Amino acid sequence: MAGPARAAGKVRVLVVEDDPDLRRVLRTALEEEGFAVMATTTGAEALALSRQAPPDLVTIDVGLPDSDGRDLCQALRAQGVPAPVLFLTARDAVSDRISGLRAGGDDYVTKPFAIREVVARLEALQRRSAPDGMPQVGDLRLDPARHAAYVGDSDVALTPTEFRLLGALASRPGDALRRRELVSAGWPDGAIVHDNTLDVYVARLRRKLRSVSSSAEIVTVHRVGYRLA
Repeated sequence: MAGPARAAGKVRVLVVEDDPDLRRVLRTALEEEGFAVMATTTGAEALALSRQAPPDLVTIDVGLPDSDGRDLCQALRAQGVPAPVLFLTARDAVSDRISGLRAGGDDYVTKPFAIREVVARLEALQRRSAPDGMPQVGDLRLDPARHAAYVGDSDVALTPTEFRLLGALASRPGDALRRRELVSAGWPDGAIVHDNTLDVYVARLRRKLRSVSSSAEIVTVHRVGYRLA
């Protein structure tokens, strides 16, 4: 895992890619364009690096050895990392691209790709990114490798659906998410999910957050959906 060193004034890019050859090519190309690069292979290492030195831009391979890159994106958002995320993946189905964007990603490039395109897309994301950071969601941290929520030294296991629902709420703290947005985040594209099914999952999440004494609370927004406060 590369250290968090950063040259003064340079934009910091976190590259999460388990293919060593591609990771090396990305690092070289980005450094030649003047970026400061942190490169790693797993979601767990990416979260640790982002805590040490928050990145300005992130590239994530969807298929990581320890987690789904989309879950990592949600965990970064919950950790308070607002940096634009560019997904790099061999999955080119429309449903895959949609799920990546709904997980909090900002752009999507399918493999094989031209390195120049990746650099150009990152530069575009940098120009469009907002200057203000995203606030922390209380004391809550998400681990995409274990599908778990942490508060201090306490943790609670989540199902993949629970993780994605909580990740969606945590990525937009304080905002009311409509039911259809939460269904899109938690279930595959086209799945038929009844309102009471979503309510059951939210009730489970509330119990699990209470079990680790989290200050984060899932609040019902009447006739809209839910928000994380």
